[in-house]
Amino acid sequence: MYNPPQFKATDLSSLDWLVAHDAFGTLISQVDGAPFASHLPVLYERTESQVVVAGHWARPNPQWHDIEKQRVLFIFQGPHAYISPRWYVDPQKQVPTWNYAVAHVYGTIRLIHDGAELEKIVVSLSEQYESGAAAPWRLADSDPANRGRLKGIVGFELRADAVQVKLKLNQNHPAANVMGAIEGLRSTGSVDAAAVAALMQTALERR
Repeated sequence: MYNPPQFKATDLSSLDWLVAHDAFGTLISQVDGAPFASHLPVLYERTESQVVVAGHWARPNPQWHDIEKQRVLFIFQGPHAYISPRWYVDPQKQVPTWNYAVAHVYGTIRLIHDGAELEKIVVSLSEQYESGAAAPWRLADSDPANRGRLKGIVGFELRADAVQVKLKLNQNHPAANVMGAIEGLRSTGSVDAAAVAALMQTALERR
């Protein structure tokens, strides 16, 4: 992706934050010679040297058929918001823009058909999203027939060979404009706008 130096994040803690914010992303590959995308919740693991993303498709999804032969792209989309020139100290000299946080993870796929590995993915995903529920759903406590449904999915593990993180947060503007945009975003009442404002505040404090 186009990622100018002022917006490029090299600290992978930014990727950690993006995944914690929203682990539902987009897996892009080629199917029959054309771009193909699947939108999937995933598991994420990072060590100092490796980023691993795991998840599963419905078996009828054709994306998995020859994906092991490809280099693929997984996109994590963070919060984003419109930025109005009205919020700057010099609005007549400025134009609208859009601030956002996004990560592109490139790598190769290992397919997972083994029942025990598939169960581990399903259990881990459900634990991730049932966390905090008074009575969380658990595969082990559900109808025994649900384990048979594992035959209807195909799992994957994506090991990254490159990661790009872009935090477009008005770093190319003077502090007064950034503060005005932060206040403007907070005034909208939007959850995404508030999240972008918080990222902008952190980026400003690190200047």
